[in-house]
Amino acid sequence: MSERLKPHAIAAGITAVVLAPLALPGYVLRYDMVFVPRQALSWEMIAPADALPRAVPLDALVSLANVVAPGWLLQRIALIAVVYLAALGAARLVPSERTVTRAVAALAFAWTPFLAERLLLGQWALLLAYACLPWLVIAARDLRDGRPLVLPRLVLAAAPAAVTPTGGLIALVTIAVLLPLRSRATVLALAAVAALNAPWLVASLSSAAGGRSDPEGVAQFAARAENWAGSWTALAGTGGIWNAQTVPASRTSVLVPFVTVLLLAVAVVGLRVLRTRWGGGADRLLFLAAGGFALAAAGAGPTAPLLEWLVAHVPGGGLLRDGQKFLIPYALALALGFALGAEALAERLTRRFEPAAGHVLFAGALLLPIVVMPDLAFGAAGALRPVHYPADWDEVAARVAAAPGEVLSLPFEGYQRYGWNRDVVVRDPAPRYLDAPVLMNDALRVGAVTVDGESPRAATAWALLKAGRPAAELGVRWVLVRGATEPGALSGLRLAYAGPALQLWENPAVPAGVRLSAASRRVPALTAHILAGNIVVIAALALLLGRRRS
Repeated sequence: MSERLKPHAIAAGITAVVLAPLALPGYVLRYDMVFVPRQALSWEMIAPADALPRAVPLDALVSLANVVAPGWLLQRIALIAVVYLAALGAARLVPSERTVTRAVAALAFAWTPFLAERLLLGQWALLLAYACLPWLVIAARDLRDGRPLVLPRLVLAAAPAAVTPTGGLIALVTIAVLLPLRSRATVLALAAVAALNAPWLVASLSSAAGGRSDPEGVAQFAARAENWAGSWTALAGTGGIWNAQTVPASRTSVLVPFVTVLLLAVAVVGLRVLRTRWGGGADRLLFLAAGGFALAAAGAGPTAPLLEWLVAHVPGGGLLRDGQKFLIPYALALALGFALGAEALAERLTRRFEPAAGHVLFAGALLLPIVVMPDLAFGAAGALRPVHYPADWDEVAARVAAAPGEVLSLPFEGYQRYGWNRDVVVRDPAPRYLDAPVLMNDALRVGAVTVDGESPRAATAWALLKAGRPAAELGVRWVLVRGATEPGALSGLRLAYAGPALQLWENPAVPAGVRLSAASRRVPALTAHILAGNIVVIAALALLLGRRRS
């Protein structure tokens, strides 16, 4: 096999082991990961009326892609891209010509607690930013070195990250830190990546949600300990996610903190090598990594009160409350340092003893991520096993499409367990499955604490339902019942469909029809989407034409 193909083979092998259950038919439904057969495009996906644009422009892009590919295929493309591009990007980024060093970097970045925990939380879109970061760093390095056709590559590397606000923000800050500020190329790069962030920025300005969040969420979303060593040690190993239900069982082992210390010790050796080979570029990456780690630890340290104030008073501050997601640059720096450290230590052993000693050390470095977290293999030990939607969903979708109108989803919980989903928690599929606006609860229950949402409409609905009033008073056209609910909530409604998994109730007092949001909200949001899309298309064409000429 040629040297050029070896990193691809390594990435493909890692991907196949991690995502093996996706060979089965169906959909993987976990927490935020909700794919449906056909997701209709709506104005709510482009310009949310009273919700924060957490999935802008992500949902609109999925809907457009759904025109040419079914949901089950899109899910597999997205998840394979996450693991494959993460492994391949780290293998290409690490400054070494040795294949084994590239393999260590690939495993150290694509087999991490961060990837495992976010995958189990269903945050595949955030993991796109994770997978894109090595490619963004490569493009920034090449742009700094004055290589041709780099700016289009940089834009295309940033585009998948910018499908969510967090990913777009990470991409923008990465460019600002890695490139010299007094450069024309830097200004163009920042302008292009800022334009990629325009869809969610414009949507947030026009939403009635206001942009401020419940400060209670800071404590609930703070990094948490996964074993006896505390939250900071968990973060140092790229773990520490707030949701204990998405932590692989192996992370609770008493040995994990010792392995983390070993990982850090080897990485320190490697980061010295990285600084020798990259010079100032390494220092910029380490600065970015340190900033990401500081944000990740902010909610679990003495800075928590400041973070609570920012979340409660600064529009958009809610992006910072789940700080662990900002570990992405740190995870990349750690992977590069560990790979180069293993290479440096193997060379020392080879010089002092014999080549076999160096081979043993490399073998240990390759196996370490797998041995310490074996339950990422085979779909996180079967946790990513696909299921099938009950036929009720298609029946309900057809009835709603025939007489469209706002749908209230009950029970009024955004996340719920379903027997047909093996009792795994998943976000309500109704907003994506139904071609109509869906009113659902955007508050999040974390243990015994409920973190308030931002939607005024959802808050009104919750207050009415909690008071025992009928759902018909909300003026919705349909009420979808996914589980046990209070009988009084259905007063004045007519049963339109009853199946084993779902019931659909019709409000005869409300005529069919969907009210569009004001043009003053829709036009700017659509313009921002078109701007971002055009930038991606122009970058792709520039790269294609440039390569043909060369």
